[in-house]
Amino acid sequence: MGTTPGDRAHGDRTQDVHAHRDRADEERTHGDHTHGDRTHAGLPPAELADRVLGGWTGRIAGNMLGKPVEQGDHWTRERIDAYLRLADALPLTDYLPPPPPGADGFELRPDWRRCVRGGIDGSCRDDDIDWSILGLGILETYGAAFTTEQVGREWLLRMPYLQTFTAERAAYRNLATGLRPPLTATYDNPYQEWIGALIRADVYGWICPGDPRRAASLARRDAVLSHTGNGVYGAMWAAALIAAAFTAPDVRSALEASLERIPASCRLARTVRDTAALHEAGLDWSATLATQAERTAGLGWIHTVPNAAVLTAGLLYGEGDFTRTIALTVRGGLDTDSNGATAGSVAGVRCGAAAIPRQWTEPLRDRVRSAVFGSDGVGIRELAERTVRLAESA
Repeated sequence: MGTTPGDRAHGDRTQDVHAHRDRADEERTHGDHTHGDRTHAGLPPAELADRVLGGWTGRIAGNMLGKPVEQGDHWTRERIDAYLRLADALPLTDYLPPPPPGADGFELRPDWRRCVRGGIDGSCRDDDIDWSILGLGILETYGAAFTTEQVGREWLLRMPYLQTFTAERAAYRNLATGLRPPLTATYDNPYQEWIGALIRADVYGWICPGDPRRAASLARRDAVLSHTGNGVYGAMWAAALIAAAFTAPDVRSALEASLERIPASCRLARTVRDTAALHEAGLDWSATLATQAERTAGLGWIHTVPNAAVLTAGLLYGEGDFTRTIALTVRGGLDTDSNGATAGSVAGVRCGAAAIPRQWTEPLRDRVRSAVFGSDGVGIRELAERTVRLAESA
């Protein structure tokens, strides 16, 4: 699964060079974000609130859709579709169905009963959502001028160690033994370019609607606690993509804006561009993913780069439709719950909560299970309202 710091590809071997950039760029003044009855990015307040709620709701729904098959070395793209055909669930337009008779060899995750059709009663606990909640708390506590050290402090105070994984667990252990950034990311951490920092990035996009530059800057400050190279770039890219989704005319434009925030030569940027080029050339979704799987072979199913290809393909071939976007993204395999969550966040921001079909929203019951201290059972609308307050005061 994945690579170690010693064998990462194409020159992305050093710690993210952006981590030490002049803080003046990060703290620059944005001017007055409010004008009359319009607010950030030219959006009326009610629309901003709906779009932020769409991001939260989409992230949670996409995460729940992918959660039962989150084991990319077993649940390949082909196996996921074989399961859906067996369950007569293609095209996929709802949460995954429970295993039908004769589903031997299709073992879902142990907690699948609480995240399939008919079994969902509020969202299951998942680290992809925990990190969004914790990121919101960091911003509420310290503001947009938070430091990487403060991010680490909040991890130790509010996130249980055993609910962290891969790079986050390595960084958590390093924090507990007294190391400080950037050593928390580099010491005894073979997961530095995996997807963990990317899944922490959404909240920085939500509070920076229409400002991908600032969103990427905030995400970088969080990401360097645990990641380097493409791991950091993935967080910057995702935050910028979500911020751009508020104002871009289409998904392709949002992707182009997000790529401006990371080095053009890094492998992540090249992979996103290659995926977009295959889409533009007329290849179908399956052929595009097959091509990209060959090009990223050997990185492992939790590495940021191959997952960015799956996510980009889901967004482009989803053609702006919420259901199609998260369904194709999850069917793409690899880190299904993480990719489904990010795709749902982008698609939800673009369409707004009111436009998300009810089969995705009603089972969530406006309730989130969370391991973050003091947050279990929090409402989705409450999380969105708190996020909007941060966006309006930024």
